[in-house]
This record gives sequence, C-alpha cells and structure tokens, in this order.
Amino acid sequence: MKSTPLSAAIAIAVGLIILLGTFLPVPLLATVRFELLQWAMILLGVATLVGVGNLFSVHFKKIRRREKGAVNSLTLLVAMLAVLLIGVVTGPLHPWMQAAVEAVIIPVEASLMALLAVTLLYASIRLLRRRVDMMSIIFLGTAALMLLGSVFLPRIGAIPFLSDWIRPWLMYGPAAGGARGLIIGVALGALVTGLRALFALDRPYGGK
Repeated sequence: MKSTPLSAAIAIAVGLIILLGTFLPVPLLATVRFELLQWAMILLGVATLVGVGNLFSVHFKKIRRREKGAVNSLTLLVAMLAVLLIGVVTGPLHPWMQAAVEAVIIPVEASLMALLAVTLLYASIRLLRRRVDMMSIIFLGTAALMLLGSVFLPRIGAIPFLSDWIRPWLMYGPAAGGARGLIIGVALGALVTGLRALFALDRPYGGK
C-alpha cells in the first residue's frame, strides 16, 4: 500500500484519539478509544492467523517436496493441527486444552532459558579470549555464580552464602537495575517511534 496524505491523516487522527482518550476523562473519547482498540485487537488476531497460515504453507511445501528437515516440518504441522483441533472441539479453557498448551509452552520456555544461560556463559568465555578487562571478568564471574547458585550449590549444600546472600543480591540488585534500565530504554524507544508515527515522520503503513 502506497502512503498517501489521507492514510497519514487517518493514522494521526486515530493516534490522537487514543492518546487523548487515555489521559482525558471524556466519555465520548473513552468510548471511541475502546472501539478502536477492539478493532486493533481483531486486526492483530487476523494478522496472527495469516502468519500461522503462511507458516503452515511453507512447511507443507517442504513436506511435499521432501526437502531437508521435512520430518521436523511434519512434526510441527501435526502438533499445530492437534492443538487447533483440541481448541476448537473443547474450547480454550478446557483442561485438555490447558494441558496441551502447558505441555508445549513450559518445556520450551525452560529449554530456552537453559540455552540462554549456557550461551551467556560461553559468550563470556569467548569474550575473555579476545579482550581481558575488568568488565569481562565481572560478567563471567556473575554468570558462573548465578549458574552455581541456581543449580549446584543448593543441592550439594556447599558454600551456602553464595545461594543465600550473593545470588539474591545479584538478582534483586544489579540485575534488577539493569533490567529496569532496559525496560526504560524500550519504553522511550516506543514513545519516540509512536511520536514519529503520530507526526507522520515515519509511515510504516505506507510500504516504505
């Protein structure tokens, strides 16, 4: 879709209505804002379905052409169709549906977090091979302490002060401060992006 003055005017008007409806206690603005947000949720759901359909099409073509990784594609499609069938037949709140979702999401999340921890430790070791400075040593030591405090030390009972004092201090002190800094940076970036779209400086809806 090519960006036009009309599309920019519509985007600016919608952004202003939602912004004013959030801060001003005007019933009409609040009602229009709620309706616009509902439309956005519907469009987001449709976009998700389009993405899922595209994913299904890509993997179905891999299976039909017997390309490399077709077995993984078949597993993905079978799991996708099984969860979809359970959700349509029983509903999203049925215990079977909850069990199907938890059986996939929880193991995947745990695996991703474990891979992230190991990857960070490996990255810190490689960083020391290229550049040895105080920050690299602190990063490696922190990653090692977090892994030891989370996995090994509570089980074997060795050096309990690491898991009882140092690990909580790292989690709720420097780590929490860094996470909050990242969240503030993301919020500022989203604010700047929204303002640029609101003033039509950026037009992501225009295809450029």
